[in-house]
Amino acid sequence: DGAWPALEEVEGPLPKTAMDWEIYPQGLHDFLVRTAQEYTGDLPLFVTENGMASHSGIEDRDRQDYLDAHLAEVRRAIEAGAPVDGYYIWSLLDNYEWSLGYDKRFGLVNVDFDSLKRTPKASYHALKAALTR
Repeated sequence: DGAWPALEEVEGPLPKTAMDWEIYPQGLHDFLVRTAQEYTGDLPLFVTENGMASHSGIEDRDRQDYLDAHLAEVRRAIEAGAPVDGYYIWSLLDNYEWSLGYDKRFGLVNVDFDSLKRTPKASYHALKAALTR
């Protein structure tokens, strides 16, 4: 089935998001450092979409841990010389994921898709506190 019949998914040992993507913050560090060293030099790097789908609701401790770990790895990459000029979290609001509809929730702000009420999640408040320190 599909374009790559010789490939198959292999279950990895790391924790996973609600999308079944493995969580590996060190990979972001390694990618940023290697990209700068081998390809872009001093050109600024931007992480344009980093986040996780979670089913943990408003008290999304897993997303807080995810962001803490990934931001720490970006900081470490900068200390190693990667010229990171921007880091953008996906996403501010729970949104429509094209192939999955409204089921996967990436937002720092919960959206009730019936009433459109928006409620900041714990990760929103944690990020706000971290950015104002």
